[in-house]
Amino acid sequence: MKIAVVGTGYVGLVTGTCFAETGNQVYCIDIDERKINSLKNGVITIYEPGLEVLFKKNLEFGSLKFTTDLKEGIQDAQIIFLALPTPPGEDGSADLKYILKVASDLGPLLHQYTVIIDKSTVPVGTADKVHAAIAPNAKVEFDVVSNPEFLREGVAVDDFMKPDRVVIGTSSEKAKHLMEKLYAPLVRQGNPVIFMDERSAEMTKYAANSFLAMKITFMNEVANLCERVGADVDKVRIGIGSDSRIGKRFLFAGIGYGGSCFPKDVQALHHTAVQNGYDFRILNSVMAVNEDQKTKLMPSISNYFGNNLKGKTIAIWGLAFKPYTDDIREAPSLYNIDALLAAGASVRAYDPEGMNNVKEILGDKIYYGKDKYEVLDGADALLIVTEWPEFRTPDMDYLSKKLSNKVIFDGRNLYEPEIMEEYGFTYYSIGRKTIVAK
Repeated sequence: MKIAVVGTGYVGLVTGTCFAETGNQVYCIDIDERKINSLKNGVITIYEPGLEVLFKKNLEFGSLKFTTDLKEGIQDAQIIFLALPTPPGEDGSADLKYILKVASDLGPLLHQYTVIIDKSTVPVGTADKVHAAIAPNAKVEFDVVSNPEFLREGVAVDDFMKPDRVVIGTSSEKAKHLMEKLYAPLVRQGNPVIFMDERSAEMTKYAANSFLAMKITFMNEVANLCERVGADVDKVRIGIGSDSRIGKRFLFAGIGYGGSCFPKDVQALHHTAVQNGYDFRILNSVMAVNEDQKTKLMPSISNYFGNNLKGKTIAIWGLAFKPYTDDIREAPSLYNIDALLAAGASVRAYDPEGMNNVKEILGDKIYYGKDKYEVLDGADALLIVTEWPEFRTPDMDYLSKKLSNKVIFDGRNLYEPEIMEEYGFTYYSIGRKTIVAK
């Protein structure tokens, strides 16, 4: 099939590359000339494990192409994906200006029956708005379909190629037939393709992400209570995660969620509720708790240094909002860095993939290390923000020698408190007992 993907961000590039991998002819379109030129030259613009191999393979084969020309990109396309940004506005609503602008541009360019697919995460009712934007200038039949993505950064290629489910919102039998054909190679093992109306599909994406954000936040609340009553949140997690009705995933306590999806989608669903006169109280709590959780360890850091961080140097391990990505959107690291700098501390940070993106925001306000050990030079404490695998089993004896003070503030509970006690560290984590070096 001939497919066009408008937008070459995270969702667009994964979508285009993976559909090219399943035998389709894909044209990816973006107005950013620099990005398109990089992609044409084989330089991938995001970090996502496994994506670059497929990208280069299909680029060389000619099944994946890039252009800044919308007319060129959609020529002969049977399916057009809209994978454009929907940034949150000041009120939390999703900004649809990019999607609706492209939709209005598409109308006069269509010359055969085409399915236009909202792949971006969009509010309920967006398919109707996209249809209304295209229709005035369209001279051929078309359908607008809602097909939300459920990609986890770090495993997006696997998620796309082996989806748990595919959700498709359409009231058109013609569009349904084309979508079944498109996704057939990805669901050969029997994972469901779930058809529903457009509005239900749009709601499904927001409801799914908001529920997962709520699950994370609930566990962080449990962790905060565990600290007060002397319980261990890791043991509680195992105890409740073994219940099949609850499940094991998204129960790890930490310093809050971030990224491109959860914060934005929770805000957008909350805004939809407000618009429709409904007080979505759970979402209010989820947002408030997560905001506080991001800097949960800051009071402990401040107290450890006698409430005076001026002149102190804090090493940070991890900048991306989660491992296996370079995405720093709403990353807890940024909130902690701001708080540390505001308190007069200096910061030495290391992340395997996220440093360039942070540097674009913070410039030379902090030091960017060559590796996880180098940032410990001259550091008075270590703060762990992202659970990259390389942080899980460091040389503790070497850590002891590098740090000016044997103290670690662990925002992701990477280490066992008992082991840290054996090594003589003062160790703060989330929802577990604090270890104070003797």
